[in-house]
Amino acid sequence: MPDSKPACSCTSASSAPATQRPGMDMLPIYRPPAQAEPCCGPPAGPPSDPFEQPGYTLCPFVRDFIPTPSGNVPLIQTALAFRDRLGTIGVRLGLGRSNYKVAPGLYAVGHPDDSAEVLVTANYKLSFDHLRQSLQDIDAWLLVLDTRGINVWCAAGKGTFGTEELVRRIRHTGLSQVVSHRRLILPQLGATGVSALKVKKACGFEVVWGPVRATDLKRFLFAGRSCDASMRRVTFTLVERLVLVPVEITLLGKHLIGALLLIAVLSGIGPHVFSLAAAWQRGIWATAAVVAGIAAGCLLVPALLPWLPARSFALKGLLAGSAVAAVLTIGQWKAPMLTAGAMLSLGMMTVAVSSFLAMNFTGSTPFTSPSGVEKEMRRYIPLQAGAIFVALVLWIASAFF
Repeated sequence: MPDSKPACSCTSASSAPATQRPGMDMLPIYRPPAQAEPCCGPPAGPPSDPFEQPGYTLCPFVRDFIPTPSGNVPLIQTALAFRDRLGTIGVRLGLGRSNYKVAPGLYAVGHPDDSAEVLVTANYKLSFDHLRQSLQDIDAWLLVLDTRGINVWCAAGKGTFGTEELVRRIRHTGLSQVVSHRRLILPQLGATGVSALKVKKACGFEVVWGPVRATDLKRFLFAGRSCDASMRRVTFTLVERLVLVPVEITLLGKHLIGALLLIAVLSGIGPHVFSLAAAWQRGIWATAAVVAGIAAGCLLVPALLPWLPARSFALKGLLAGSAVAAVLTIGQWKAPMLTAGAMLSLGMMTVAVSSFLAMNFTGSTPFTSPSGVEKEMRRYIPLQAGAIFVALVLWIASAFF
């Protein structure tokens, strides 16, 4: 059965009144016949929503439904609502990321007919929102694949934005009955997961590779489905790098509290077995060292990525962490409770934390490959773990000297 009415995780519903569109009759809307005022009781309320069904929630971005030979297709808004933007902020902070998705299936924007283009995307809602936002004044069909809520680039690498899912979704939606042509426009970043030749053989649809960014789709379509060099180039600007920072810091939260409690306990160990005063005084400096490492690895590395020497992210993090540790050491110089051994320990903590966290960006950049990431992790994680262990031992020992 075709995907006539995709469901989603939205909890509220709204729909615009149906309007007549050229060449396409809208679904009939039930209007009860006029009745005389009842002799008792309050007057009847307004008719129910024509799209309301038991157990079904209409996503707020769905305006209406349009009939097609394969069933009714949701017509979606191109403008993002406040709720969409709030969801984007939440996902950027790592909140609800694992379930931020829409139902796979066929959607429509504008007033598409059987000759309108078919644009393919992932069911990660952020990808879905980027695409529909870029399609103002465009008539098109959107074929959304089930990528398990993963963006196009990552899903292509994992195989969920792939040939089999694309062919399955074409058949499941009855797309060949909706459009008269046999052409699909796929995002360039999905190329690693889709074989255009196999798609053609399996269902007769030709794959056309679109631009890297959804914002270039209008230019691409108006140029006769042609990309210039700028549309094929993957960028990683300062803004694109810094937008990754909040989620990295948020994901640290559940581990950071435990780590800081452990550091406080270790900071209290000394000649008197355990001292709450030492746990507080020394713990503040140890916490500052860890926070400095987080700032270096999660903020300085992405901000300065193109200018930091070395190809390895672990080494980039080491360099950024070393610079921050040097600044922190200057601030520690006159602290009465810190010996040279203690300052060396804190510097090692900062550098090790920075180097480790910098590697989190290997999966978010066009700088690396999966094999390169695995090789880097095998090489540097044991060294980082060893450095943390030595730093903690040195930190405890410094309290006795």
